[in-house]
Amino acid sequence: MWEQAEFEKHWRNEFPDGEAPVMNPSSVEDIEAELEKCKANLKVLQQALSEEKFKVIYLQTTIAQKKTCDFERRCNKGKADSKKDSPCDSDSKGGDEPFVRDITIVCVSVFQGGIEKGLEMKKLVLSGFLASEGIYINQLEALLLPMKPLKATATTSKPVLTMEQIDTIFFMIQDIFEIHKEFYDALSPNIQQWDEKVTVGHLFQKLASQLGVYKAFVDNYKVAVETAEKCSQANSQFQKISEVRYFMTYDDSINNSLMFVFAALLYKPIDRVTRSTLVLHDLLKHTPKDHPDFTLLQDALRISQNFLSSINEEIDPRRTAVTTPKGEVRQLVKDGFLVEVSEGSRKLRHVFLFTDLLLCAKMKKTAVGRHQQYECKWYIPLADLSFQTLDDSDSLPHVQTLPEHEIEEMKIKISSIKSEIQKEKKAQKAQSRNVDRLRKKMNEQESCLLLHSPTIPFRIHNKHGKSYLFLLSSDYERSEWRESIQKLQKKGKMSCSIKACVLSSVELQVLTGSCFKLRTVHNIPVTSNKDDDESPGLYGFLHVIVHKATGFKESANLYCTLEVDSFGYFVSKAKTRVFRDTTEPRWNEEFEIELEGSQCLRILCYEKCYDKSKLNKDDNEIVDKIMGKGQVQLDPQTVQSKNWHMDVIEMNGIKVEFSMKFTSRDLSLKRTPSKKQSGVFGVKISVVTKRERSKVPYIVRQCIEEVEKRGIDEVGIYRISGVATDIQALKAAFDANTKDILVMLSDMDINAIAGTLKLYFRELPEPLLTDRLYPAFMEGIALSDPAAKENCMMHLLRSLPDPNLITFLTLLEHLKRVAEKEPVNKMSLHNLATVFGPTLLRPSDVWIPVNPPLSSQVQVLLYYLQHPPISFAELKKNTLYFSTDV
Repeated sequence: MWEQAEFEKHWRNEFPDGEAPVMNPSSVEDIEAELEKCKANLKVLQQALSEEKFKVIYLQTTIAQKKTCDFERRCNKGKADSKKDSPCDSDSKGGDEPFVRDITIVCVSVFQGGIEKGLEMKKLVLSGFLASEGIYINQLEALLLPMKPLKATATTSKPVLTMEQIDTIFFMIQDIFEIHKEFYDALSPNIQQWDEKVTVGHLFQKLASQLGVYKAFVDNYKVAVETAEKCSQANSQFQKISEVRYFMTYDDSINNSLMFVFAALLYKPIDRVTRSTLVLHDLLKHTPKDHPDFTLLQDALRISQNFLSSINEEIDPRRTAVTTPKGEVRQLVKDGFLVEVSEGSRKLRHVFLFTDLLLCAKMKKTAVGRHQQYECKWYIPLADLSFQTLDDSDSLPHVQTLPEHEIEEMKIKISSIKSEIQKEKKAQKAQSRNVDRLRKKMNEQESCLLLHSPTIPFRIHNKHGKSYLFLLSSDYERSEWRESIQKLQKKGKMSCSIKACVLSSVELQVLTGSCFKLRTVHNIPVTSNKDDDESPGLYGFLHVIVHKATGFKESANLYCTLEVDSFGYFVSKAKTRVFRDTTEPRWNEEFEIELEGSQCLRILCYEKCYDKSKLNKDDNEIVDKIMGKGQVQLDPQTVQSKNWHMDVIEMNGIKVEFSMKFTSRDLSLKRTPSKKQSGVFGVKISVVTKRERSKVPYIVRQCIEEVEKRGIDEVGIYRISGVATDIQALKAAFDANTKDILVMLSDMDINAIAGTLKLYFRELPEPLLTDRLYPAFMEGIALSDPAAKENCMMHLLRSLPDPNLITFLTLLEHLKRVAEKEPVNKMSLHNLATVFGPTLLRPSDVWIPVNPPLSSQVQVLLYYLQHPPISFAELKKNTLYFSTDV
């Protein structure tokens, strides 16, 4: 019945340093009794743990506040004139004693039960964190203090350090200081004016989104310490300048040794990320799930945890390390789900990058109740691994692909199932079985989409000529994997530690067995794997202005692309123009990006390559070099404000400045008639055609003609966003009936012209297929009998006003011609229906849910696009069975 040896084996796996307790239950009843005993012990320990945690928070807060004040006095003693902006300034922050007294009152109140315990504990945690944040900012200031005098001497004939040495030692410290100073200044007033309505989640989410700066700092940390140590030993002036740090330190216990203090201060940023992550855990514990902060803090915690796992080698080598039978330490650096092409089929794999090898695994099928395990498919030592080269003659294997319309249909099904789940949850007697069934159905669709949507090839080779092919959804991921592998290879070569390793079957089994415990990515990125209280993402339109980029060392031809996540993977949505031969590109281009449950915006900066000899044989396209990449979380509270939110993304020393704001789908599709009837935008189509004495509005004819002339081969035409400022310029020109409109059209980027046509239909006072007929279109497309559907759909077209009908038929034939070029422009009939359907059919007075299923609108347009040519004359000639009144 009970096997003590088996229990001890599992105990040692979980607690290597602990001795397993002896338990010898002889029956099921004994086991149940032991279980109840353990539960009772656990309850007692949890209560004791909560009490001890409270005491720790209180004591840490008090100590931190006192140390802040001591540190402030010492700082003021050493640099009285330079402390105007210090976060510890008692004039600006309100003094010390009231702060400590407030904390005491709060603690007493909490345990007296007079105040809401959770939110007051949250305030207590925040107060302690704010105090320690003030100390951290002063530590960063102390670290930066000698930087200016050192830089001043660097340009003289007798420099203390070279500019290169200064940049290496103080790399990213100024940026980190500014980030935390801004965070401190924003958080402080919230705590001083605390009540249950105060929200701070957006501040922590923004702080987490800037962790890319810390990644750059961590990558440089070891070199910075080594450089500082060498400079200190070789240069007495640098040693004397740096000794000021000791007197500015708040901790008197620190040894009077320059390098110990310097190294300790340099380590503070690394230590800070770990502390911030622990604080987020505590804040979530004391934040109600229905509080606006909860999902934002969850996002911030997820970002922080992912960041910590990505730099784990520098922070805590034991956490992601596995010891080989030979006593060597092998560390997990990166892992994630990738789609591998194996024997012409797509397979979902979990790929693990260790310090010395890349391992590709799949999850083994296990019996219910058994631990999940991985099965190794193959591995390559990093010493034997190389990437696809431009000279390779082998071509890509045949890859199983789904037609574009099937991919789009999957998305529509997923949106529809999400809506059904929402309805089930809102129903008073919602049956969990129905929700579970729908979740399972959605998981199947999302998993299939995740498997079949990636198209960007990522190929690797081993030294024996064997190659492996992965398909990724974004150049961002491909670049991340390549950079991580190359960094490890370079590091191994420099330390002479990289060498080919051959694993025995036992070693491979041990390594694969450790993957389950070591992995940092646990679930495939599908909605059905997320908790109910996690953010569902944003639906609507994100307006982004890409302003400029700085930090380039040499002139280049530069452009940026924008990506957002959608249905579990990232999609490229917009691209700036190429700024030629510059180190400071200033695009100032605005884009409108449609979001479908998106939570993240990525910006990639490229150097354009015009050398046609440099073809990447994997996709037969010229390879543009990625200069930098970065991402920001789409914080609903920030982007949903009416004002533009300005931000900066750090990428490999490059800074890209951008602004963004968000419009929800219901607002973006709300139609507001134009106040002036002289233009064309926002004016009834019948008014425009009558004024112009035309059957189809001039703007529609000209945009279609220009797209067919030079945009029909453009990849993603009508899907890729045009520059918003160009679209607005064209809108103004058409509204004013400018004489040089044809010249403007011929000079304008084709995506802007396509965007102008979409904007025209979106801003009509009512959609092209009219409000009145909308319910009938929805009913007609749902008919199952083909003949009945045909009669109904043709009758509905005849019921449209003539200007609407002729314009619709003109657009229909144009979109069919665009789809004929699908092999080149990647725009199928289904793609085009997805782009135009909701605009042509969405009525202005219908309530739109948060996550509206748009499948019906798409299906209506797709029906007409797939229909044989429809003639206006023939349509009007036929009088079928319906009356003219709908």
